[in-house]
Amino acid sequence: MKSVIFPQWVALAAALCASLALPSLGQAQTNAEASGELLERRFCVFDPVGANGPLFAITKTFQPVALKSGIKLNLSAYTDEKVAAEDFKAGQCDAVLLTGTRAREFNKFTGSLEAMGAVPGEEEMRLLYNTLSQPKARPLLTDGPYEVAGVFPGGAIYLHTRDRSIDSVAKLQGKRIATLDYDQASVRMVRHVGASVVGSNSANFAGKFNNGSVDLAYAPAVAYAPLELYKGVEPNGAVVKYALGYMNFQVIIHRDRFPESAGQMVRDESIKRLDEAYEIIAQAEAEIPENVWMNLPQEDTAEYDKMLRKVRLSLLEDGVYDERAIKLMKAIRCRVDAARSECAS
Repeated sequence: MKSVIFPQWVALAAALCASLALPSLGQAQTNAEASGELLERRFCVFDPVGANGPLFAITKTFQPVALKSGIKLNLSAYTDEKVAAEDFKAGQCDAVLLTGTRAREFNKFTGSLEAMGAVPGEEEMRLLYNTLSQPKARPLLTDGPYEVAGVFPGGAIYLHTRDRSIDSVAKLQGKRIATLDYDQASVRMVRHVGASVVGSNSANFAGKFNNGSVDLAYAPAVAYAPLELYKGVEPNGAVVKYALGYMNFQVIIHRDRFPESAGQMVRDESIKRLDEAYEIIAQAEAEIPENVWMNLPQEDTAEYDKMLRKVRLSLLEDGVYDERAIKLMKAIRCRVDAARSECAS
């Protein structure tokens, strides 16, 4: 399972990365022919495994393609997502691949797309991606010197527990949860339910869960096998089948280092791969054993809905989330299910 899911998952992100060079090809070739020099661009790629990881390996396959078109694409692997973001901010990277949560500092709008409970399911997520791929959405995707050139799905984020008797919001009280300590939303949610925040990052949360340092962790299904989360779940735990939010990858560029049309062309490429992305996410979820999944009773689901909405609105009030993004996702929820109680307001 480990060798099947992870390469496919990261191949999708890598495909999005590869499309980054597409908009520049014509201009790059013209420049190369005129000056005899290659256009060099540095692309910083977050891969939890580093330069030997599957994401970085697949991204490398695009280098010869870009080279033929006059671009020398210099790839740099980062196992620490924070360092990748800081190097991009410092101008050492022309483009960077990050998770949506880490990308929030470069674009608050797209950084709000992972808002807890804001997207109930795949239908709503597809509508959201299609909306943001439209040319008229570009103003939402640019912020100062940065542009979000593409957003790609990583799948629903599920709570993983070492003890399947923890099956309600009330039972989370006092439990230790591996929490992305740089994400205000996650910290707020954990504290809201009375659980203990155990500061973690994308590189170490799985280890803490697997060795018992924490009672719970949260991650998409595509991380279950490659990060060996089954070691923490077995033998008495479970994966709670309730989407706390939806993970995404984002490619962010320095606007002044690429042609004006670059971002839109990358978005056009990424939307073409949306079906492929969801097929792989579905495969990852299907390969988690049926007995590992834990479905919540309707009353517990309603309690999670209420809790996430309260946290989401408090974060909006505090300026963590972008109001336009929250309103857009509400409009999409109501378009899919007009009977939702929130749609009356």
